[in-house]
Amino acid sequence: MGVEIPMELNIDSEKAKKHLIEFINAELDKAGFSKLVLGISGGIDSAVVAYLSVESIGADNVTGVILPYAASDPDNIKDAEAIIKTLGINRRYVDITPMVDAYFDKFPTDDNNRRGNKMARERMSVLFDISAELEALVIGTSNKSEIMVGYGTLYGDLACAFNPLGNFYKTQIRQLAGCLGIAENIINKPPSADLWQGQTDEGELGITYEKLDRFLYYYIDKNYSEQQLLQQDFTANVINLIKTKITRNEFKRRLPKIAPFTG
Repeated sequence: MGVEIPMELNIDSEKAKKHLIEFINAELDKAGFSKLVLGISGGIDSAVVAYLSVESIGADNVTGVILPYAASDPDNIKDAEAIIKTLGINRRYVDITPMVDAYFDKFPTDDNNRRGNKMARERMSVLFDISAELEALVIGTSNKSEIMVGYGTLYGDLACAFNPLGNFYKTQIRQLAGCLGIAENIINKPPSADLWQGQTDEGELGITYEKLDRFLYYYIDKNYSEQQLLQQDFTANVINLIKTKITRNEFKRRLPKIAPFTG
């Protein structure tokens, strides 16, 4: 695959694929829907969800939406187009530049995070509007690595009706992608939300997905203590970095708190 998969994170990809196809069908049946909508970024996560969706309900019932901004990498748009063409799913193309720029023309900022969050929420707003038009559900594409450290925009890319990938780490998504026959260039490209030029996930996170996923596996799944993590060759700085992200972004992993009141 070109990317090393930590031994601890190996999965039975065929078993996972079958499970997720059944999950998608079950969630649609429970909600009384038969169609799905998702954003196609040209990256591995949305590609995996698109492939799983087609295996679940057929290409005619899946709509992939390309949602570029003016600064989007043309190669990502090209890859998104290729995924849609390969799968034969329905295609929509919505340029979010006018909506985003109209806002920041009135409220200017040089803060990339503010702009990135606005772009992510604008994309999701479009997806939910298209889902209403088509009487479809928006299927999520965020993985466990992103969710655990809060690397996502609340009510943006983290929003969805349901999410098949939320219990799979990024390195496990790569295994699923290989099982589904997704193109190597998509599996191996540096992950990026494509929010500004040169932006990469690992650059923002300050750690590679391979190292992050190993840490999360031991810290979250195995409940290792700090001493045990040090014995797994994680430095004190890495431990502090990731634990801080997990704690600081806890609010993104739960429904908004409603104040109890019995009157």
